[in-house]
Amino acid sequence: MANVLEIRWHGRGGQGAKTASLLLADVAFNTGKYVQGFPEYGPERMGAPITAYNRISDKPIRVHSNIYDPQYVVVVDETLLETVDVTNGLKKDGAIVINSAKSADEIRPLLKGYEGKVYTIDARKISMAALGKYFPNSPMLAAIVKVTGIMDDKSFLSEMEGSYKHKFASKPEVIEGNMKALKMTLQGVR
Repeated sequence: MANVLEIRWHGRGGQGAKTASLLLADVAFNTGKYVQGFPEYGPERMGAPITAYNRISDKPIRVHSNIYDPQYVVVVDETLLETVDVTNGLKKDGAIVINSAKSADEIRPLLKGYEGKVYTIDARKISMAALGKYFPNSPMLAAIVKVTGIMDDKSFLSEMEGSYKHKFASKPEVIEGNMKALKMTLQGVR
C-alpha cells in the first residue's frame, strides 16, 4: 500500500512489544495519523516469541491483515535473531532496529544477508539507568520513532508524557523514569 508505513515488532512475551506497538498507534493517532496497532496471537506465554504490527498513514487504512513486507522491523530481544527470521519480507529501503549492546556491523552477520540499514540501541542499559529495572519497550518505542521520523522528537515526547500520565495515574513515580528512557534513546540510537 502506498503512503502507509508498516512496522513489524518481534519480542518475547512479557517484554512489552505488544504494548509498545499499541503506544505507537496511540501517539501517532494523537498527531492526526490513521493507525493500526495489533498483536498476532497464538499460544504465547511469558518468554515465547511474539509478533506485533503497526500501520501508520496520513490517509485511511483499508487493509486489515498481518504485515508481510514491512519497511521497518523492531527486534526487542536480540536472541530472536538466532531462531526467528526477523528480516523476512523486510524491504531494503527500510531498516531494522535491534535491542543490542553490539554495533550494527557486529549484528549484520546474523541478519541472513539483509542489505538495508541496521540500527542498534542498548535498551537494557538505558532502561536500567532510567528505571532501575529492565523494561525494553520504552527505549525501543523511542528508537523506532527516531529511525522512521514518524513525528518529531518534541511532539513524540509531549504525546508520550500525556499517555504515561494516563496509564500510570496511580504510579506517578514511573512517569519520570520512562520519560528519561525515551529521551536517552532519542539521543542514543546508532
